Amino acid sequence: METTIRLNQNTKIELNQLKQYKNESYNEVIKKLLFIVKMCEKQPKISRQTLLEIKQARERIKKGEFYTEEEAKKILGL
Repeated sequence: METTIRLNQNTKIELNQLKQYKNESYNEVIKKLLFIVKMCEKQPKISRQTLLEIKQARERIKKGEFYTEEEAKKILGL
């Protein structure tokens, strides 16, 4: 079931900045945010490190520093 929600324009801009790829849906972005919030509540010390690692990974992705699925398979011999 889908629904429509009303967002402030600034909120929409911030959600757009969190997208990892152009066609990522707002639902996917919000689900990631909910996962992070839940993790932070359960394990705050681990969560801080995880959030840092997520931020670093996102920066690498934006720079194009990643392997495609096919490249990873080739490296792993799969």
